[in-house]
Amino acid sequence: MRIDFHTHFYPEVYLQDLAREPGNARVTRDEAGRWVVHYAGDYNVVAAGHISVEARLRDMNAAGVDLAVLSFTTPGVHVEAPERGVRLARLVNDAYAALVRAYPDRFSALATLPLQAPDAAADELERAVTRLGLPGAMIFSNVNGRPLDSPEFRPVFERAARLGVPLMVHPTTPIFGTTGVEDYRLVAVLGFLFDTTIAACRLVFSGLFEAYPGLQLVLAHLGGTLPYVAERADRAWAVYPEVRPLISRPPTAFFKNFYYDTVNFDPAALELALEFAGPDRLLLGSDYPHQVGDMVRAIETVSGLSAAEGVRQAILGGNAARLLRLKG
Repeated sequence: MRIDFHTHFYPEVYLQDLAREPGNARVTRDEAGRWVVHYAGDYNVVAAGHISVEARLRDMNAAGVDLAVLSFTTPGVHVEAPERGVRLARLVNDAYAALVRAYPDRFSALATLPLQAPDAAADELERAVTRLGLPGAMIFSNVNGRPLDSPEFRPVFERAARLGVPLMVHPTTPIFGTTGVEDYRLVAVLGFLFDTTIAACRLVFSGLFEAYPGLQLVLAHLGGTLPYVAERADRAWAVYPEVRPLISRPPTAFFKNFYYDTVNFDPAALELALEFAGPDRLLLGSDYPHQVGDMVRAIETVSGLSAAEGVRQAILGGNAARLLRLKG
């Protein structure tokens, strides 16, 4: 079974809400009549697969993907005022649950959370899991410039650990803003990857996995640059006292607690991540239907790994099925 863990879907109700009342996110139409979602630092062109179940199923069938995990994408509901963010999160999650009920063999979905209101976000996670039947949630690598290791977000991680459900960490406009990445669309090209790396390091250095050793976190885009810089983090832990107060072991010991999706279609990068994280921690991901996403290439890259067939099958679907507790 092939499970694409990293795909995105905009419920129409969300786009219509922004069209009626622009907020920190807003929508326009381009010359081709497509929605375009604008937010600080970047924008998303809404492709057919972002909003059309029929287009998505057609593309999944063509690529050989059995099940897609839907998740919200940038800018997220956290960019809006708290009350509106809570309302939008409920609208999105209700829409996801309806899609999963309608197509239980083709879709799963991760809830979106109003992290600008952390206690409400924890409650929405519990509602999504216990009442809507969603298997986890996606959060962003920072919340309006606030790092994820900030104390106010601990209730969300505590609730996820108690519920035993995964949280996917997806990048957004970098925590350092757009300085240095304001041109050439570098927010999307590089800024996202750096922000994921910063978020992962901060979460580890803050002692999050010491507090919740069973916490299940998935890093998007092969962990940003984490597998590449992990050795440097271990060297830093050995010599910099600032790195050590809240963790009892070198950072790499905790980096291996993460799951990593395979949204990096360079075979050499994927081989490095496999050696770094291990065969049980990689999840097929395509970033469909964003312009830089590619379901076919995602599968081809994993299928071409110089690993045992059982390892390739685990990455293509077995690991995700276990993490999401899919039946059958």
